[in-house]
Parts: sequence; structure tokens; C-alpha cells
Amino acid sequence: MLTIPKTPRTLPLQRAGEPWTRCNEAPRLTTTVPKEYVHRSSLAEVFLTGCDRIADDTYHLTGQWPRAHTFFTSADGTSHDPVQAGETVRQVGLYLCHAVYGVPLGHNVLLWSLDFDSRLDQLRIGRSPSDLDMFATCTEFAWRGNRFSGFLEVEICRDGEIAATGTARFTCVAPATYRRLRGTRGEIGATCPLDRRPPIAPAAAGRLLPFDVVLADADQPGRWLLSPDLGHPILFEHANDHHPGMVLVEAARQAACGLHRPGAFTPSAMSTEFLHYAELDTPCWIEATALSSTEVEVTGHQEGNTIFRSKVTTTP
Repeated sequence: MLTIPKTPRTLPLQRAGEPWTRCNEAPRLTTTVPKEYVHRSSLAEVFLTGCDRIADDTYHLTGQWPRAHTFFTSADGTSHDPVQAGETVRQVGLYLCHAVYGVPLGHNVLLWSLDFDSRLDQLRIGRSPSDLDMFATCTEFAWRGNRFSGFLEVEICRDGEIAATGTARFTCVAPATYRRLRGTRGEIGATCPLDRRPPIAPAAAGRLLPFDVVLADADQPGRWLLSPDLGHPILFEHANDHHPGMVLVEAARQAACGLHRPGAFTPSAMSTEFLHYAELDTPCWIEATALSSTEVEVTGHQEGNTIFRSKVTTTP
């Protein structure tokens, strides 16, 4: 009879003093919410992991920010990007619309405003991913005819401390309504996007890589051309017939940094109002004006229309 020698049992390496739980001993296994509920095609870009109802129109959600995100990380790699708080608020709103209030997945979302205020000291990256507790209050979440709309307030907590707060106002419309609103420009590939211009220096935009810069030089100081890479895996994570709202938020952040010497202005809060779609096939000009040493106003203009307005604030 053949005897198979026993091999010594080995355990995974573990840092001293850190608790370790076997997978089959975990009280609750963690996964992301369905990516479709937050309008993402990649699971890596889903920051929500669960949701429980607290009271009428009030919810406790859980989430996680990775330690080394390819885009939502500070240029020096030590902190989570404050704009990630805005993206998380956006995902909370989308998730609640679809998973809780019954908005069909095929509906399009019109984002009217997105605000966030982060505490930079609570965004430092630690030795493990940042687990989040989020508390969402939904105001006037209701159907009006075939449109669903509402106002969302979110508090994002990390280790029992508030890391950021945010709000969003939006409307969800059926595909037929969206097609009427957008006309021929609402068809993916129906227009020819502008070629990308050489980006400004990453340090001037508060970025590390040219690939992440969405602004190109224009004809005067404080003015830039919106010119992102349409193949960017985060900003254009899925196909769009216009520049997404988060691209405009990023443009505002980079323009605010561009008014200052590199590293002198770190945005901590933004308040953005979206007025028109930013089209891909015609120039969109970004202009920034310093209101004070800690606040910058940024606007986007295209074809004679104001596309968005944003106030960008830094913590002294």
C-alpha cells in the first residue's frame, strides 16, 4: 500500500497584532452591489457594498475605497482624492433609484447638481482599504409622470469619523424621452469627437500623469480647452454621447489648480451646477476666476451656452 507523506500545515503570513478571520468564519461575506445599479461596466469602479433601510427615505449604505486607485488618488499617493467623494455620492443616488425606488435600468439620469465637502485629514490612505459607512437621506424622491427625480444628501464616514458630505439633484427619464432631448447627438457614434489637444503640464492641473489631464492650453491665462482622452478607463468608463458630469467636475478641479503654482491649491470641496450637455464635437472652453485665496469659480462655455458652473474650495 502506497503511503503519501504528510506535509507540514502552513498558515498565511499575518502581521503581529492584527486579527485574522478565515473566510468560512466571516459573519457576512462582502461583495459590491451590482455594477449596473451604479452605471459602471467594471466591478473595480463600484464603491458600494451594501444597503439597509433605517427609516422612510433614510438608508445606511456600506462601501469601500481601494488603497491604490488608478485615478482617485492624490498625486503623491498618500490620500484618497476628494473628487472620489463626489463619485461616491453619485453612485449612492443611482443605486437607490434603481434598487430601492424602482427606476428601470434603461432610464437615463440627468444630473442637475453635485456638491461635496471632504475633510482632507480623513482621506489619508491607511494600511488597508478604507471601509465606509454612508447615511443617505432622500428628499422628494418621487415619480412625476414618467420622470423620477429627487434630492439626495449623503454623509460618508470612515472609522466613525465624517470623511465627507455631499448632495445631488437629478432626474431620471425613459429612453424615448432622452432621445427627444438629445436628438441626433444622443446616438453613440453619431458625431465626430474633436481630436485631443496636448494636455497642460500634469503638475499644473494637480495631476501626476498627462493621461489624467482633461485641459489643453487656450489663448489666455485662466482659460483652457476641455480636451480629455476619450479612452480614459475611469472618466469614460463606458460609451457616452457627451462629456459625463464627472469629467466636468474634474475639469473644474484642474482649472482651479491651474490658477495657482503647482501644489499650492488642494481642492477639498466643490459645488457644481450642470446646465447643458457638454458635446463631444465642438469646443468647450473652461474659465477660472479666483474669488479669494481659498475659493475659485469655474465655468464651462460651449456654442454660446454656459454648460456648468462650479465653485472649488480649498482648506487653508
